[in-house]
Amino acid sequence: MTTKLTTVRSGALTTVQDAGRPGHAHLGVPRSGALDAPAMRLANRLLGNPPDAAVLETTLTGCALRPDQDVTAVVGGAPCPVTVDGRPAAWGAPVRVPAGSVLDVGAATAGVRSYVAVAGGIAAEPVLGSRSTDLLSGLGPAPLRDGEVVPVGVPASPVPPPVAAPWPGPPAELVLPVRPGPRADWFTPAALRTFTSAAYRVSPHGNRIGLRTEGPPLERALAGELPSEGMVLGAVQVPPDGRPVLFLHDHPTTGGYPVVAVVPEPALAAAAQAVAGTPVRFMLA
Repeated sequence: MTTKLTTVRSGALTTVQDAGRPGHAHLGVPRSGALDAPAMRLANRLLGNPPDAAVLETTLTGCALRPDQDVTAVVGGAPCPVTVDGRPAAWGAPVRVPAGSVLDVGAATAGVRSYVAVAGGIAAEPVLGSRSTDLLSGLGPAPLRDGEVVPVGVPASPVPPPVAAPWPGPPAELVLPVRPGPRADWFTPAALRTFTSAAYRVSPHGNRIGLRTEGPPLERALAGELPSEGMVLGAVQVPPDGRPVLFLHDHPTTGGYPVVAVVPEPALAAAAQAVAGTPVRFMLA
């Protein structure tokens, strides 16, 4: 019998995520997948799941789930209080959740996104080889709603013995290494110096598509429109207001604003956990 999780509280935004669906950009399909991929992989490893098994990614306010059979879960990523039927439970380590009990993943006390992994993985229907929710294209399962039922897969192996796992903390300052982008010549020399020396902040208006920043605008050397061209994960695009936007996993595959730089993928996990107001520095890699 398939184990099912009933969503008691869906939170601000809870989505199913795995390693995403790379290789489809030529079809207009972005990668999607867990924004904090290292947190997803570690949560899965603690349960004996494959590293890319699907998990639930929460945003700021967590979620609450009720299994219809006994399950073992790990809550990791952004630190948060965890309870089972109101009793405190471990964060960042395997927790047994009896059938009918409520696993409550509380609001993040630091960072943005917590990850709920369950032994066996979340068994939502895959689309183009991935179970990930893509907010931009609408592919994959819709964000969770109260009362929705989510299937769980059969564990491939027993949950391994508990181990001490080093969970990285959310950044107090987001330092992003950058390489020059294909349209860096669309900006003045002064703007390029500002980009890699000025202090920016994480804007509250970001999402899974992109991290927006607040700070000094970048002045263009070239005016006019730029034809739409391909965008990659980690591209730093500059819209008309001059403030850099870092493209994350649900980014569009094409765009018409100039890309001043590109952030290497390993640096993006920290961006996923940077709360609004976090200082941001762009540094030449």
